[in-house]
Amino acid sequence: MLISEVSVRAAIDGFVDPYLQQTLAQAQALRALELDADRVLVKLELGFPTVGYTHELQSALQRHLAGAGLAVELTLELASRIVPHAVQRNLKPLAGVKNIVAVASGKGGVGKSTVAVNLALAWAAGGAQVGILDADIYGPSQPLMLGLTGQHPSSPDGKHIRPLQAHGLSAMSIGFLVDPAQAVVWRGPMVTQALSQLLSDTDWGELDYLVVDMPPGTGDIQLTLAQRVPVAGAIIVTTPQDIALADARKGLAMFEKVSVPVLGIIENMSMHVCSNCGHVDHIFGAGGGARMAAEYDVQLLGELPLDARIREQADGGRPTVVAEPESARARAYIEAARHAAAALARRARDRSALFPKIVVEDT
Repeated sequence: MLISEVSVRAAIDGFVDPYLQQTLAQAQALRALELDADRVLVKLELGFPTVGYTHELQSALQRHLAGAGLAVELTLELASRIVPHAVQRNLKPLAGVKNIVAVASGKGGVGKSTVAVNLALAWAAGGAQVGILDADIYGPSQPLMLGLTGQHPSSPDGKHIRPLQAHGLSAMSIGFLVDPAQAVVWRGPMVTQALSQLLSDTDWGELDYLVVDMPPGTGDIQLTLAQRVPVAGAIIVTTPQDIALADARKGLAMFEKVSVPVLGIIENMSMHVCSNCGHVDHIFGAGGGARMAAEYDVQLLGELPLDARIREQADGGRPTVVAEPESARARAYIEAARHAAAALARRARDRSALFPKIVVEDT
């Protein structure tokens, strides 16, 4: 095949990114292409965090070009551009925060908070500006997982709270404001009011993603939060067990009722890999997350392992993505985070910022 800029551009445009599940042409990703004999420089811009993805994508593109009969040496320059996406029609996006992503579960005990913090850390490792709001008033766990137990946020102006920082994340939790040993005995309206204040009174700065670690369940508190918080997308965490899947279905249905798009499902504790022999055992069953994803026509974002080291690292204040970033366990979280961010990138943008505000004045 004749190697020309046109033929190389057509091949690049036709490549399907495995995370976006779109061609690069559909994603409008190609920013520049320079061909010099048998060398080609390609500059791409994707809608999700891309730090750490360049080598993988360059290798895949090189194979794609070779398969198209184009014997060129590829150099890839990869960047990301994360834009705001639409939220519920009756709500306004939070100032400075491009996208709020809710991580939810239909029931407790499925590892939702561990998944939430590792997803947030994976996005931060990918080059995004990320915050996390621990919305579980009765059982906040992010202070422990982020190594921030006993620390308290400041309020320089007496009106706004400055979030704490850990591992590149901005973090806020009711656990920073109350005694960890003291039970929070509040009724539902008090809880939702407290969370609304934590969300709006925190000086988040400029964030690409704010992860909201939702309280487990699908009761009044969860429904009110889903209605009040301007969410760009939700992620449902479940285990393969039938009882967990039944509750996860309720969580998914709740978000559908309040017009919050579900980005996908993460199956946690999917399998246990023996640290001695490598044997894989599906302790809680197999394939439940995939069946649920197919049933509701949403994406299965990832299948995460059951591993004592994940629990130990979270309890020690250094979750897996920062404790062992090169491990297979961390890779599972990074893959799930890329799939989730790419699913969000495929959604409709928030177009409100593109139009001027019209002010009618009396004359």
